[in-house]
Amino acid sequence: MPFDIALDRVRIGIVGLGYVGLPLAVELSKRYPTLGFDINAARIAELREGRDSSLEVEPEELRSAPLRYSSDEQDLKECNVLIVTVPTPINDHKEPDFRPLESASRTLGRVIQPGSLVIYESTVYPGATEEVCVPIIEEVSGLRFNQDFFAGYSPERINPGDKEHRLPTIKKVTSGSTPEVADFVDVLYRSIIRAGTHKASSIRVAEAAKVIENTQRDVNIALINELALIFNRLGIDTEEVLDAAGSKWNFLPFRPGLVGGHCIGVDPYYLTHKAQAIGYHPEIILAGRRLNDSMGAYVASRVIKLMMQRDMLHAGSRVLVLGLTFKENCPDLRNTRVVDIVHELTDYGIGADVHDPWVNPDEAEAEYGIRPIAEPALGTYDAVILAVAHHQFRDLGPEHIRAFGKPGAVLYDVKLVLPAEAVDGRL
Repeated sequence: MPFDIALDRVRIGIVGLGYVGLPLAVELSKRYPTLGFDINAARIAELREGRDSSLEVEPEELRSAPLRYSSDEQDLKECNVLIVTVPTPINDHKEPDFRPLESASRTLGRVIQPGSLVIYESTVYPGATEEVCVPIIEEVSGLRFNQDFFAGYSPERINPGDKEHRLPTIKKVTSGSTPEVADFVDVLYRSIIRAGTHKASSIRVAEAAKVIENTQRDVNIALINELALIFNRLGIDTEEVLDAAGSKWNFLPFRPGLVGGHCIGVDPYYLTHKAQAIGYHPEIILAGRRLNDSMGAYVASRVIKLMMQRDMLHAGSRVLVLGLTFKENCPDLRNTRVVDIVHELTDYGIGADVHDPWVNPDEAEAEYGIRPIAEPALGTYDAVILAVAHHQFRDLGPEHIRAFGKPGAVLYDVKLVLPAEAVDGRL
């Protein structure tokens, strides 16, 4: 059958209501009948109460959105446009973990109706939508691709915790499995994205565009991290160097730091996996990944050396780590590299307390075996590491942060938040 969905007949189902799916569902519900689906019944319950634990949607906006919720997949049968926004993590071997995407595709195979459109937003390597996801839908549903159902790809560009760059203000890449589908997907997203859209020529092009966005950032940050390692050995302040170089109009304003989260620290492995599958060994991308993944251990070693120099390293030494999330001002713990600092310290027999006002302690303990403390005691620690630039820590200022330490304690600034003269070391 030909593709035949008109905007006035659209009934949307969003599969996955996390950082990506919920803001999308809220925006779409303002224009189209929209059902938000998630297998996590607790997530559905909190959303029905007008609460979003991810803090991506304000309570007022959530309560006013004409959005329905369900954890019963049978409710998706009423939808003719199904949008998948589930995570695409990596496994312990740093290989793509398609289990959430495969599970979502099997769900769609059980509920999809003839003539429907499936749009994927999850980050993947070029070809994955048509090579991994579509065959699952075909097998489970018995429907034929591009005859009985159709597919599109429009990669997410959500930046967790960013209150300035929101879904409607970020340009959206769109694509479809046929020219007609591509046109429809583009019009659908353009109806809610004020910043406009960019229609790619194919699903594979759209997939590739997304995965290189974060790969490019990863490689650039790796370069700055390597420069920081060099400048630290030379006794030069990295931020001073970057500020001086940044006086040139075309210098890119990257800063050193820990690279975690569900995007920059993960997506490059999807591209390198595909590259190796076709016989190409990517060198720069993997080198950048190795360097960025080593920064937590480097920070810990620098702090330990400073503690030794100040005679603060002894049996029973304790370090306070401020921040656990992968970035500032959001509760997202996914792939946070702050845990590398904590683990390296404990491997040396140093006690480490973590404090983060944004984190759910139960979630942190379940995910990493680290239970953040509610309030650090003053005058307790031999070193303090400012690992995440939450506004609460910025507001404290260097004197209050130093007060958590004993006299002579080390203060190390990972995020270049505090003035250079106020700390004992920083990247």
